[in-house]
Amino acid sequence: MRWLLLAVFGLLAACQMTSVTPLDGVVEHMPAHDGLPVWQSPRERENARVGQIIDLRSGVQMTVTQLLAELADASVVLLGEKHDNPDHHALQLWLLQSLEARRAQGSVVMEMLTVDQQATVSQVQSVVRKGVQPADVPLALNWHKGWDWQQYAGVVSHVLAQPYPLLAGNLNRAALMAIYRHPPTLIGAESTRVDVTARLSEHIREAHCNKLPPAQLPAMLAVQQQRDRSMAAVVLDAPKPVLLIAGAYHARYDLGVPLHMQDLQGVDRLQSRVLIFAEADQDVAAGSADFVWYTPSVAEQDYCADL
Repeated sequence: MRWLLLAVFGLLAACQMTSVTPLDGVVEHMPAHDGLPVWQSPRERENARVGQIIDLRSGVQMTVTQLLAELADASVVLLGEKHDNPDHHALQLWLLQSLEARRAQGSVVMEMLTVDQQATVSQVQSVVRKGVQPADVPLALNWHKGWDWQQYAGVVSHVLAQPYPLLAGNLNRAALMAIYRHPPTLIGAESTRVDVTARLSEHIREAHCNKLPPAQLPAMLAVQQQRDRSMAAVVLDAPKPVLLIAGAYHARYDLGVPLHMQDLQGVDRLQSRVLIFAEADQDVAAGSADFVWYTPSVAEQDYCADL
């Protein structure tokens, strides 16, 4: 039952990670904007979608400049990623730096940090701001080994040196286990809708290779939704404008953190924008986000093969 324990602690298939080494000698710039990162992921580089940014509200392709203008006007920006895709992390850092150049950033919240780490994160950030770099940054942060530090080092190191706070959004292992054992009642009209819980339950089943015993599904659903509720609460309390970095399912309007933001404080779409980074061979449904930015894909990996 090792796969079940991993799931309880939030490492769903959508959150599983593998290090990806850039292809030697390949330098492929993204289209038509200075300073954008080069592609690193090996698959789907010839796909016509790669590099495209689509406004899912209209279905129209947009420029990087248009995207930045939209995001810069929002008080809440949610970025949904595929955790093991290095192109998504490179674009996140580029996007954050570009937004900083347009207006003051209020804070950054990360799924990869748990709320019990906040005091440690704040202490490390205080030290880094004074020009003192820890010899081992992930050790100093008590970075969870389930998240590949090489994927997140760039954005975390950048934010630690900024005047705005780096905030932890997720729940820790002890909290997740308590939720799993005794699922609390979730309060709120949006996050408890039947269509929401049904779709999330199906996602959880698929993420666990359809091997999750049906009796355990309600507890796993509670774990997923309480993580979203925690991130929503942190985002709402964070200095604005705030940017959340999380897995794509957590960022989605129709399934994730935005529903909990509405339940907690009635935040509507006029105050937030959702951008999902997606691999070119994946589809992103209209209504799940405002924008999608397509990238190459990581090497295929069958996470169910060893279960």
